[in-house]
Amino acid sequence: MKKNALSITRADDFAGWYQQVIAEADMAEESGVRGSMIMRPWGYGIWERVQYLMDQRIKASGHENCYFPLFIPLSYFSKEAEHVDGFAKEMAVVTHHRLIKGEDGGLVVDPEAKLEEPLVVRPTSETVIGTAFARWVQSWRDLPVMINQWANVVRWEMRTRMFLRTTEFLWQEGHTAHATKAEAMEETLSALEMYRAFSEEVLAMPVIAGEKPENERFPGADATYSIEAMMQDGKALQAGTSHFLGQTFSKAQNIRYQDKDGEFQFAYTTSWGTSTRMIGGVIMTHGDDDGMRVPPLIAPYQVVIVPMLRDKPEDEEVLDYCKALAKDIAKLRAFDEPVRVKVDVTGAKTQTKRWSWIKKGAPVILEIGPRDMADNKVAMIRRDALYQDSGKLDTKFLAKAEFIPEIPALLSDIQTNLHSEARERMDGNVKKGVEYWSDVERFYAPKKKHPGWLEVQWCKATGEELKSIEERLKKLKLTFRNVPVDAAAADGTCIFTGKPAVERIIIGKAY
Repeated sequence: MKKNALSITRADDFAGWYQQVIAEADMAEESGVRGSMIMRPWGYGIWERVQYLMDQRIKASGHENCYFPLFIPLSYFSKEAEHVDGFAKEMAVVTHHRLIKGEDGGLVVDPEAKLEEPLVVRPTSETVIGTAFARWVQSWRDLPVMINQWANVVRWEMRTRMFLRTTEFLWQEGHTAHATKAEAMEETLSALEMYRAFSEEVLAMPVIAGEKPENERFPGADATYSIEAMMQDGKALQAGTSHFLGQTFSKAQNIRYQDKDGEFQFAYTTSWGTSTRMIGGVIMTHGDDDGMRVPPLIAPYQVVIVPMLRDKPEDEEVLDYCKALAKDIAKLRAFDEPVRVKVDVTGAKTQTKRWSWIKKGAPVILEIGPRDMADNKVAMIRRDALYQDSGKLDTKFLAKAEFIPEIPALLSDIQTNLHSEARERMDGNVKKGVEYWSDVERFYAPKKKHPGWLEVQWCKATGEELKSIEERLKKLKLTFRNVPVDAAAADGTCIFTGKPAVERIIIGKAY
């Protein structure tokens, strides 16, 4: 029987499997502060690739990068009541600026060093950026303002999980100000489409893009849009959001401009963001019972060469052969970039190194020993198709001269294959045509491990009626995900109220 690299399988314990993948793939580890993680080189290398490729798209769409402070005066939040209510329970606050020695010799907070105004450790930057926009925007000529920042944020989460929900995480946040509502809405939807395309094309992670219902909006927003990805356990992961803020923040922070007629108008603003949560999505979308499978576009190394060394005189010759091979591969281009290749020269045993890179999810692993060198061949392991039908590791022995030119096409095929697998799984687990609440209860019966999502028709309830529906969903541990932008028009009755339906919405269990 096939023996996998991990001791926990997805089928037996998906949550335990996820944690083991992170540990065994050297992605991240605990830091000593609850909910804060140390990102190890492989994990951070993936984030660097995400950041690099996302940044290209952000700049290509006309935005410029900048940086705003980590500490935000508490008074900035008090200007926008709904926004502060949404984040109040998650805010970390700095109240003092000095430590002194206590009576027992340990360090304590100096009560004399209290700040005049408490400082909030950045949970998001709408308030501080809005204050800057109020200074920057005076005339219609100053609009639009289109900026982005790459930063860390802090939200004091009660339940944490690496990459998915941490106290501190890394992200990008775009912020824009516009003269008209139409321009701001166009920007909001443009950012949503950028995230959808990035997830599909770069992360190979299929998503459904759509609008959130009223109860799922970002605090202070007029409308919130999201991309929702389906994990292998059938749960949804909100992988990116884009918010149309209307004039809520501009009125609170006095972001006004003088129009062409000399009249003063409030600007319309937007904000949008993605974070290291995307990496958690990649793990749960593509990983298998041997560890990660990293899409080639975001792999820190796309080809890893493992020399088979035996403490013999020919070892040096094998190493030289591997280094020359790496130089030849690095001259190739895949996805309009040089192929990223690494020779693993660590002192571990060949088998240990092989399985280490399998667990990390390197797209292509090459093993080179004296016999391969003598025959001018390579032993190739393709990470997305690891095993033969018999369950044996599928190692292909290929002529070096024929294999090298095929590497770009191979990497492209792996990228496409990972996306196709995930797309087929998602499409096959979104059930439509459900008309009765009893069908929802049956679909999400407790013993069903991987039920997926339902697309149902509803009346777009608001207020108390929406709260009542939300409570019904909560009893089954369900939430609204979004109203797909490409959903068919409603043609029936609301599954919750029996009223005429207004639109179709996705419901499911979520992270």
